[in-house]
Amino acid sequence: MIGGLIALKIDPTIMTQLGRDRRTVLITGTNGKSTTTRMTTAALGSLGQVATQADGANMDAGIVAALSQHPGVRLAAIEVDELHLPHVCDALDPAAVVLLNLSRDQLDRVGEINMIERKLRAGLQRHPDAVVIANCDDVLVASIAYDHPNVVWVAAGSGWAVDATSCPRSGEPIVWEGENWRSTGADFHRPQPDWWLEGEDLCGPEGFRAPLHLALPGRANRGNAAQAVAAAVALGADATKATDATGTVREIAGRYRTVTVGEHDARLLLAKNPAGWQEALSMIEPSSAGLVIAVNGQVPDGEDLSWLWDVRFEHFEGVQVVASGERATDLAVRLTYAGVEHTLVPDPVRAIASCPAGHVEVLANYTAFRDLNRDLEARA
Repeated sequence: MIGGLIALKIDPTIMTQLGRDRRTVLITGTNGKSTTTRMTTAALGSLGQVATQADGANMDAGIVAALSQHPGVRLAAIEVDELHLPHVCDALDPAAVVLLNLSRDQLDRVGEINMIERKLRAGLQRHPDAVVIANCDDVLVASIAYDHPNVVWVAAGSGWAVDATSCPRSGEPIVWEGENWRSTGADFHRPQPDWWLEGEDLCGPEGFRAPLHLALPGRANRGNAAQAVAAAVALGADATKATDATGTVREIAGRYRTVTVGEHDARLLLAKNPAGWQEALSMIEPSSAGLVIAVNGQVPDGEDLSWLWDVRFEHFEGVQVVASGERATDLAVRLTYAGVEHTLVPDPVRAIASCPAGHVEVLANYTAFRDLNRDLEARA
């Protein structure tokens, strides 16, 4: 990011200059940004080279650095922090914007979620020509895109509805009827999707249907892939080629990879907020020899760890759980109230070593994940 920081100090308009003459897709949401950006980059690959971030740096300096490293490349898939989306849209005038999901995240940095929804809605109103690829299963995302004149709706799923029990437009309850939802206080309901998942297939406009075979686990990643394909098709990519390309994405900055640590094969998963933790926990293999949960509370993680009490840890039986990380004690208290038997080993590498030999799942938040990868590379 350092090059981007310096460039912005020299010329605050540098992002606009770097974005000129590019067809850009911006990808934002609380969870899945890096994965969907990587999938969108792959899906756009049949149209030519694509400028993107290699490391998920999704604020102004990281975006400027990424664009400056790809001069002359006419396509771009750029991950954007949700707080930064309005002014990044103003700077880059995107051809498309992908809205994945919206839920509580780092209350001490991000703030109240309905306020974010209103800011994103107002920001998109300034770009009526952009194609908005929006998840119709997420109430807050649907509200952001609902009045936009150019929307492609994707039924990408939503495993977390706690932050949208009331209508963001009227404050009245949201009622769910099967897969559909509606507001009881406004003319606001689940839109009809243009793209959806059916069994193992991705279905889309004009009768499109193709198998969606992903290397990455979890139902959330199937929704991410559906939105990546929809974005690529909106920019002119072939739907079948785009769908196949999403299956080539296998690892995102160390996430989902399996590493050998002594007698253990450890799969590394990242989660950063209640919705992300709930989804990641659903990926845990029940037959694993152990589960290491590592939590830090540094500034990039959010120093307020009250979100631990919103995550459902209660469903682990028969898996040896180890609480780890700088805030392992806070996590251990939450696990105790959840009735989860566990041990406490603050160092994540030692926590892995404390598990029985075999496959170990490691679930960590942002800086715990970063530091663990650094320590594993130093030991290699």
